[in-house]
Amino acid sequence: MPTIAEEFLLLSHDEHSGRMLYATQPITQIALVGAVLMDLAFCDRIDTDLQQLMLVDPAPTGEPALDHILGKIVEDKNEQRSIRDWIDRLAPEAERVRELSLQRLIERGILREEEGRFLWVFSTRRYPMVDDKEQTEVKLRIAQLLMSDDIPEARDIAILNLADACGLLHEIFSNQELSRLEERIEQLTRMDLIGQAISATIDELRAALVTVVPR
Repeated sequence: MPTIAEEFLLLSHDEHSGRMLYATQPITQIALVGAVLMDLAFCDRIDTDLQQLMLVDPAPTGEPALDHILGKIVEDKNEQRSIRDWIDRLAPEAERVRELSLQRLIERGILREEEGRFLWVFSTRRYPMVDDKEQTEVKLRIAQLLMSDDIPEARDIAILNLADACGLLHEIFSNQELSRLEERIEQLTRMDLIGQAISATIDELRAALVTVVPR
């Protein structure tokens, strides 16, 4: 089964161009690092509360992207860092996480890699989808989560948080549908501490970007 980080990349995958939507934007990079922290929590490698993120088990998970971030946490000797602190600290690792996660999606037979040229000079890389089953399944899970009153799975809340924070819900729902689902989205996204920290960090980044935009 794909990791949460891989599912996030699938959600942001443009099936027409074979590229990732907003891949280089700081907001997406924060979300990708946060997705790995979610994965590590589900693997019982870390635990979190309102004040701090705690290392529980340093043993590798076998997933390269997760183990890359886990290694950074293991190396750190400060046990008082909050989730927000770790998201800020790990943000520079986002590109490496993206590379490792894309490689795993290729290994799983979900994406394939193609080299190309931009303006006949610059090398480019795209990732056409081999099988869209996993992408469709993630979108269906989010839709079912929001359109029902069922008790949600923790993993589905996690991916919903990421999609909401990065604006990827607009790739699934119309503006009218999102307006109608706003209360349900808010209710569910409050249920995950790491997701809340990701959203708060992204909100701060958006606010900072607004202040530097020339008027």
